[in-house]
Amino acid sequence: MSARAPVRDWATDWDHFNPQWVEDPFPIWDELRSRCPVAHSMRYEDGAYFPSRYDDVREIAYDSEHFSSRRVIVREQKIDTVPNPPITSDPPEHTPARKVLLPAFTPQAVAKLEPRTRSLCRELLDAIGDAKACDAALQYSQHIPVRVIVHMLGLPESDGDRFRDWIHRVLEVGPTNPQVALQTLQEMTLYFKGHVEARMAKPSDDLISFLLQARMGGQPLTPPHLLGTLRLILIAGIDTTWSAIGASLWHLATHPEDRRRLVADPSLMPAAIEEFLRAYAPVTMAREVIKETTVGGCTFKEKGQVLLSFPAANRDPAKFPQADKVLIDRAENPHAAFGLGRHRCLGSNLARMEMTVAVEEWLARFPEFRLADGAKVKWSEGTVRGPRRLPFVLGKG
Repeated sequence: MSARAPVRDWATDWDHFNPQWVEDPFPIWDELRSRCPVAHSMRYEDGAYFPSRYDDVREIAYDSEHFSSRRVIVREQKIDTVPNPPITSDPPEHTPARKVLLPAFTPQAVAKLEPRTRSLCRELLDAIGDAKACDAALQYSQHIPVRVIVHMLGLPESDGDRFRDWIHRVLEVGPTNPQVALQTLQEMTLYFKGHVEARMAKPSDDLISFLLQARMGGQPLTPPHLLGTLRLILIAGIDTTWSAIGASLWHLATHPEDRRRLVADPSLMPAAIEEFLRAYAPVTMAREVIKETTVGGCTFKEKGQVLLSFPAANRDPAKFPQADKVLIDRAENPHAAFGLGRHRCLGSNLARMEMTVAVEEWLARFPEFRLADGAKVKWSEGTVRGPRRLPFVLGKG
């Protein structure tokens, strides 16, 4: 983790790369909700706002008149906007850009991917075998979404390490190092350009070929639009779900009562997955203020950045009773883990399927497991939060 100047006051100098925030942000958010529900910091160019209440996050997410999605990461130094539609699109461009992708992520389309996902989970578990210990992040959770997305896009599985490196550089290093961010985006663009050219010469049954045939306003996608969408699918489809799977397993490793209850009663799985999504929501997005406005009693000034924290919204006790408790049978759970408004994650069906299958298969193979004695879990920095190391002891030992 890079060295950071100490935070003087979370309300006026917050830093989501601060080690305290990275390791355990929840007490910080609780303090801000009661003391300063919209915090501000000048650590980021043009200043950055952090709303911590559900209603404020929701209001901003739905307000495209005052808040633009063209910048989806809060950065210390802004870089030229690099379109990755539809996530970086505002109205009226957003709807047609999103509509192009919807057929690939319907419940029916995702259902066809479940057998393959279950098979690859079992393959990863077979590789762990009868070991008494493993790293569930390095040996299991991080591989599942990579291999699912690789299959959807028709990319080589052997490039998995490259994809994970790109994601680390874009989401963890890039927000504080613009040169790394731009270099990585250029590498991704060149990579996908080669695969697009290959599909143009020889179409296949994959998502790249599908997008080459797609039309917006009766016209093919422009090369920048196509390449930006492919970058988005790769980034958004891997780290988010990998983090959610890892956080779910971390919870079950550290809360044996929930683990045993879920093993004994698999019918709780749907509710448990939704609660893991709420309590450990991995994704924080961003907005840029394009027109001065007031939200939650705070004035948002033009050009300011906004850390739009769906994880913080999910921990708001005004919206969720016992918000800081993980209740795997929570009945009412209108969480915002997949975002709110027009940019709600179009891959939510895929993420839910991957999480469910991953946890089901893990529990079927390892109904007893725990965090290794003295182990320290490493949580990722930046836009996506999830465990990067999960040293587990397997079995009752």
